[in-house]
Amino acid sequence: MVVPGGADSACASGGSRTTAASLRHQNVGNDLMRHRTTVPALAAALALSALAVPVAAHADQSRGDIKIAKVVVNGGKDIVLGTTEVKKFTIVVTAVDDSGIETGSTLATLWHGPVRNGDPYGFVFPEKMAGACVTSPRTTTTCTYTMKINPRIHVEDNTTAGTWTASAAAMSYDGDYIHRDNAGKAKVLRNSRLTVNASPEPVKRGRTITVTGALTRANWETYKYAGYTKQSVKLQFKKKGSSTYTTLKTVKTDSKGNLKTTTKATADGYFRYSFAGTSTTPAVSSTADYVDVK
Repeated sequence: MVVPGGADSACASGGSRTTAASLRHQNVGNDLMRHRTTVPALAAALALSALAVPVAAHADQSRGDIKIAKVVVNGGKDIVLGTTEVKKFTIVVTAVDDSGIETGSTLATLWHGPVRNGDPYGFVFPEKMAGACVTSPRTTTTCTYTMKINPRIHVEDNTTAGTWTASAAAMSYDGDYIHRDNAGKAKVLRNSRLTVNASPEPVKRGRTITVTGALTRANWETYKYAGYTKQSVKLQFKKKGSSTYTTLKTVKTDSKGNLKTTTKATADGYFRYSFAGTSTTPAVSSTADYVDVK
C-alpha cells in the first residue's frame, strides 16, 4: 500500500490547480498525521510503516505465535456508495496470543491500492484508532473499528468498484506482533436504481400493457447517476392477493439504460423490474406498479 506524503504533483510543483485527486491525497495524508500520535507506538510503527510500502513489494510481518484469527468487514455485507452520502461501516478484528493482546495495540484499515500512474487512494482509517475491544478469554481480543467512506474522497474513479482489502495489525503483551496487509475482503459497489411504469391503467383483459423503466447507477467521476447499458433485467408480475413474483421475461437495457417491453393483461396485479447485480453494482428491484384489469 502507498501512503501519500502530501499534495499531488501539480500542487507540489507550485501550481494552483486543485483536483479531486489532490484533495483525496491531502485527506489521507492529514488523516495519518492526525492519528499518528493517538496509536500506541508499536502498533503505529507496524501499521503505518506497512502502509508506506507499495503493495507489490510488501510482505506480511510477524514475530512469535500471535495470530489474526478473523476479520469481518461491514458484517459480511457489501458497502454500497452513491454519489454524495458518506457510509459508515465496521471492521471487526479478532487477534489471539498466549500472553494476551495488548490494550490499544491493534489497528485495521480498508484500502484499494495504487492507480495505474502510482498515485495513492482508497485508504479508510477508523474514527477511533484504538477501536472498541473486548477480551474473552484472556488470550483472545476482538476489536471493532468504525469507519466512514466518502465517494468523493476515498474512491478514485469508477474502476475502483469491486473488491477492496482490509489490513490488520496487533501486538501482544510478550512483544509478539503481526501485520497482515491482506487480512480480509469487502466489496465496495456503485449504488443502483431501477424504475418501472406499466400502462395503460386500468386496462381491459387481453389488451397489451407496455412496461417501461430505467436502470441507473452511481458514477464516481461525474457524481451523477447514469444509465447502466446492455444489462439483463427481469420483468416480474405478482397477482393481487399473492405474496410471490413470477418472472415474465428478461429485457436488456438500451444504450441509455432504458427498458421497454410489452405483455398481455391477464389479472389485477403488480409489475416490477428486477436486476440481479454485477461484480461492481448491487442487485436492485423497482417499486411495484399496480395495474387494474377490467
